[in-house]
Amino acid sequence: MTTTAWVFPGQGSQKIGMQGDLVKNPAALAKLEKAEEILKWSILEVCEKDEEKLSRTRYTQPCLYAIEAILVDLLLEAGQTPQYLAGHSLGEYVALYAAGVYDFEAGLRLVKRRGELMDEAEGGKMYALMGFDRDQLQGEINRTPNVVLANDNSAGQVVISGEPKAVDTIVAAVKTKRAIELNVSGAFHSHFMKSASEQFNEILATVEFNEAKIPVLSNVEPIPTTNAGELKTRLQQQMTGSVRWREIMDAIAANKVEQIVEVGPGKVLAGLFKRAYSKLPRLNVDSMAALPKG
Repeated sequence: MTTTAWVFPGQGSQKIGMQGDLVKNPAALAKLEKAEEILKWSILEVCEKDEEKLSRTRYTQPCLYAIEAILVDLLLEAGQTPQYLAGHSLGEYVALYAAGVYDFEAGLRLVKRRGELMDEAEGGKMYALMGFDRDQLQGEINRTPNVVLANDNSAGQVVISGEPKAVDTIVAAVKTKRAIELNVSGAFHSHFMKSASEQFNEILATVEFNEAKIPVLSNVEPIPTTNAGELKTRLQQQMTGSVRWREIMDAIAANKVEQIVEVGPGKVLAGLFKRAYSKLPRLNVDSMAALPKG
């Protein structure tokens, strides 16, 4: 048996048409109909033709969650079983679904509220930085109030988040190969999301978590666990905590994983693994046609 980790991308991986051939699957359509009852809008309509809506956080997150969760179902039905699970930011919610921590509807209700709260966030700024001196970057962050390392994606790619002037100060001070401002409304994965996090945790408290059937590595704590209480506590911290993806990749590699399967649209996470662990085989499953054979 090949030791496998399934990883789930988050916001930024969405694209028009990402529903693809899933519309040919009756079980997938049934799940999308259930999603429409919960959301009061159609994931299919947004994914098929509404690029403006799909780029808005309150729509992006439920769309990604639903499409990725359906792909999980298809993989499991095909007899595929991972040994580890991890998701990048929003993707962690799909990882928890795949682990059996909660059902599709409970996860979608959480993601719906999360997307709404993050969409309403204001006054923050985020920048992706590529090709930089990590010591210099960390030193500037330490000296600059109201800015944090929000996403530690790899040795050469991070996202900083915080108060706009503070973020601009870092971007001006640190030499990078590339710096890109992200199209977001708030300072995600920072202390500026405290109010949104507190509101979100009110609904999170109402959802019962089961013990995970498969170990999950969390964004704020990249250590595999199946403990329901630990997983819930970690999720409570996620909106204000950093996405420690670089450490998640290191932990997956340290656990002798022999194959990475990115479940969802795009190849962002596979690309990060390619740069960090080039010898680790990678597979992308974004449709029925891409499901592993046998």
